[in-house]
Amino acid sequence: MEAELNLSEFLIRKWLIIMKKTKSFCKRFVLLSVLLALCINISACNSSIAGNQQISATKLIEQIQVDKAPVILDVRTREEYSRGHIPGAINIEYGELPSRINEINSLSNQKIVVYCERGVRANIAEETLIKAGFTKVLHLEGDMYGWRERGFKVEK
Repeated sequence: MEAELNLSEFLIRKWLIIMKKTKSFCKRFVLLSVLLALCINISACNSSIAGNQQISATKLIEQIQVDKAPVILDVRTREEYSRGHIPGAINIEYGELPSRINEINSLSNQKIVVYCERGVRANIAEETLIKAGFTKVLHLEGDMYGWRERGFKVEK
């Protein structure tokens, strides 16, 4: 969240500098539209659903190592999953989740960690799970991108 605010603040400052130099109303309007789109995109990509909890990759690794890992749900495509996923993760693409929810209904009272590549699809999957009655949904901080960046083990 802090990085999101810093980037948004940076963009706003740059926009103000450009706006002082730009005389045309049309150019100002276009610049403002681009800035707004960037801020919305940053917010959507980097945040989890309001009120939901997140779990750090480090905490999840610790739980995996002592055989106390929650259910781990990878909502990326089959192709992404086959190129590498978090050990023990099951794969249900986020778009298929509503029609395949019955496959995991028995897990509705267990902790479920959801992740995708960067967070957008996982946010959608979180909403789907919550609407289906799942009560312990956690979003993996950094998603798969962050997992790989930290050099954690992946299964293929």
